[in-house]
Amino acid sequence: MGLHMKRWTVNPETWGAVVSILGFVLLWYILTAVLKLPRFDKLPNPVAVFSAWLSPHPQFGLSIFTRGYYLDILYSVGRVLAAFVLATVLGVGLGLLMGWSRVFFDYSFPLVETLRPIPPIAWIPLAVLVLPTAELGVIFITFIAAFFATVLNTLLGVRSIDEVYFRAASCLGSRPRDVFWNVVVPGALPAIFTGLQVAMGIAWISLVAGEMIAGQRGLGYLIYEDYSNLQFVNIVIGMATLGLLGYGSSALVRMLGRRLMAWEGRRRGGAMA
Repeated sequence: MGLHMKRWTVNPETWGAVVSILGFVLLWYILTAVLKLPRFDKLPNPVAVFSAWLSPHPQFGLSIFTRGYYLDILYSVGRVLAAFVLATVLGVGLGLLMGWSRVFFDYSFPLVETLRPIPPIAWIPLAVLVLPTAELGVIFITFIAAFFATVLNTLLGVRSIDEVYFRAASCLGSRPRDVFWNVVVPGALPAIFTGLQVAMGIAWISLVAGEMIAGQRGLGYLIYEDYSNLQFVNIVIGMATLGLLGYGSSALVRMLGRRLMAWEGRRRGGAMA
């Protein structure tokens, strides 16, 4: 544990993250509390935000000590998790089939490319009309955005596999099913996990839009409600919480990808050597 912590503290990426975040907070403080530039003087400064965030008795009823704050986090995390799992299962499966079968690609790709540019927020009226509950509508909006990012990155991952691997498998007498599981899936994994990271970020963005319009709880609904009540400190707390949750969830996807693709790191290391 001590060795792992030491490596983490001397990692340049760790210091880069710390410096960038502290630099942003410092700039925020200078603009809002020191210079008080036009329009910026109406924004809460970081001292006011962090004081309210950590207060046992917050002025506007939101802090790490309030029950509603954690309920909103749980609602948002649950919706993103459900949408992300669906997008992973369906998106990766569809992307693999599109990359593996030329016939399937010819029939499915035009439809995917037609639906993909439609903004997730444009699906909200249809989701409200078709789905039985607002909760399912929010999950659907979150899913639809993550789904297309997952499909396209998986498709590109399959298309990027070197043709040599397919010829080698064919010469060894591998059946199509074996080629799919032993060549296509492992070969596409790097692109798949890149797509999953992108999909996770898009899922959080789409979630906020869905919660603002169709949700009853969640961080997006919290931000919209506090905007209506002119409680700007709570808005910033909600935004910061979304940023931390988004960063943490993307980091988990990256960590899982590194564990599942340890062979990729060894291959690259061997190639550079």
